[in-house]
Amino acid sequence: MTAAAPTVTHLRENPFELAKQQLRSVGEAFAIDENLVAVLSQCKKAVAVSIPTRMDDGSVHVFEGYRVTHNIARGPSKGGIRYHPDVTLDEVRSLAMWMTWKCALMGIPFGGAKGGVVCDPKSMSSGELERMTRRYTSEIINEIGPERDIPAPDVGTDAQVMAWIFDTYSMNKGHSVLGVVTGKPVQIGGSLGREEATARGAHYCLREALRKLDGQRIEGTTAAIQGFGNVGSYLAKFLAEDGGTVVAVSDSSGAFHNPNGIDVAAAFAHKRDTGTLAGLGGAEPISNEDLLLLECDVLAPCGLEQVIHEENAPRVKAKIVVEGANGPTTPGADAILEDQGVLVLPDVLANAGGVVVSYFEWVQGLQEYFWKEAEVNAKLNDIMTRAFHETWNTHEERSVSMRFAAYGLAVQRVGEATTTRGLYP
Repeated sequence: MTAAAPTVTHLRENPFELAKQQLRSVGEAFAIDENLVAVLSQCKKAVAVSIPTRMDDGSVHVFEGYRVTHNIARGPSKGGIRYHPDVTLDEVRSLAMWMTWKCALMGIPFGGAKGGVVCDPKSMSSGELERMTRRYTSEIINEIGPERDIPAPDVGTDAQVMAWIFDTYSMNKGHSVLGVVTGKPVQIGGSLGREEATARGAHYCLREALRKLDGQRIEGTTAAIQGFGNVGSYLAKFLAEDGGTVVAVSDSSGAFHNPNGIDVAAAFAHKRDTGTLAGLGGAEPISNEDLLLLECDVLAPCGLEQVIHEENAPRVKAKIVVEGANGPTTPGADAILEDQGVLVLPDVLANAGGVVVSYFEWVQGLQEYFWKEAEVNAKLNDIMTRAFHETWNTHEERSVSMRFAAYGLAVQRVGEATTTRGLYP
């Protein structure tokens, strides 16, 4: 029997400390009561579990997993489950806090949560992933539920993982519980439009931002997409369909650049068929770091946290940063980009499309009545557009960054719910 190896993280700074630092700064800027900030700076619950799993070779490997709830003042908690070698408890705490702000900014009745397992899903077989997922679900089964805490996919997880969680939970309850997770396959209660939702929401935000900038359009803009998973690949697809030119894409295998434009459809197919961008034709291989520094109109970090930091931020040449990932820009880098006049569309706004359509899926599951894809996308457009304009108006009225505006609106809403409910006992 082997235990999980110590984690060597990609994180440059402690993400939970950064999340709390952001909260304190927003509290000061928006004159939010210090006692309220103190309450909101801590997570309601954090659970660490051991996940012994039988591997294909007959050995037993013990993985470590987490499930964190940050806040439930506005409703049951909601948040993805991440499978990645670099998962840490503080990373999951920070992601749970950001989920709280994201749900509040979108105006949906959820609080924030997050989960994670320290593992490398790319090196595991389907059977190993299923056995690990079912044991992880069994370990956190008393923490999750449709009226309590609703998981969803994140980095390293997908609709199949959600199906295993749904089935494990339902088998323990003795009946199908459609609302226990979102991001499920459509044939077992998933929502049409959920797979593309995060990217589609980012696309809507960018569209509105360009309109604010002297009536510009996506057509004719150039974009570099860092991270070609679910979010990055669909965002590249939507931008190309709208007449934008995607000049670079990347995944964990490396980056590829073509100043005249990547063939996004070919990249999409290559990634689907091979599982990686390695060997992609029609483009020059470059490093992931070089991609971040390319001349382009739009830079979309859609991978992991803290890829834009104080060391490389001064060399970012994009005019707009669309945060498809959670926490891709450190606070130090934020200040630098602001000084350089770069418009940052923050994560809690730009990548909130996923949780919005997860909310739609949850509602459909509870009602057992499902919507057409056009209806899902139209409702998503309404919510994302409204949230963008609320954030933009606050950004202009208070002369603060879009991140401060988004966080300020969100923290105020969670604070109002917390104050209205009061402290118990």
